[in-house]
Amino acid sequence: MFTGIVETVGTIEKLEQQDDIWILEIAVDADFSNDLKQGASVSVNGICLTFIDTPSNLLRFDVVKETYDRTNLAFLKRGNLVNLERSLSFGDEIGGHLVSGHIHCVGKVVKQQCKNNSTDLLIALENIDTSYLFEKGYIAINGCSLTLGEIEGSSFYLHLIPETLNVTNLSEVSEGDYLNIEFEQSTVTTVETVKKLLKSNYNL
Repeated sequence: MFTGIVETVGTIEKLEQQDDIWILEIAVDADFSNDLKQGASVSVNGICLTFIDTPSNLLRFDVVKETYDRTNLAFLKRGNLVNLERSLSFGDEIGGHLVSGHIHCVGKVVKQQCKNNSTDLLIALENIDTSYLFEKGYIAINGCSLTLGEIEGSSFYLHLIPETLNVTNLSEVSEGDYLNIEFEQSTVTTVETVKKLLKSNYNL
């Protein structure tokens, strides 16, 4: 479990397929990996991955096909930046919202407006239930806890403040890029529960 507050960004050094898995290696400041134990969960662009013990400035992960296919890893390459967060510990402050690291889908950046200090993004979703989207609700984008802006059909706006742009890789995105999306879990649970109740009551 994570908070959606990105701790640092890392640089992809390797992303290559070996048999039925992909090997992902990320260069990172040693401070982030200090005391990180083998088997620990790390959020990588919002994806919960299991850390494999490597030198302190390099994180290594094994990625299965299901994860590779459902996330934006398929669009990334060596040199790209990824958001990183260590898993939540008991007693930690939850500055964002609870994030599981289970990506629901990817969204495409279809519009980007860079202002003096902030940036607006319009993200489009395809073949996904958009009933999980509520203006001013929570959403995790590349592992970053954010507030939804205006909803336009199957698309939604994000309004990024300077702090978010300074500490995450969202400052690097461009129109046409794909971002990892995780809907807020309590919203998903509520929506699905209501749907089941309605279906049961009306025998749909």
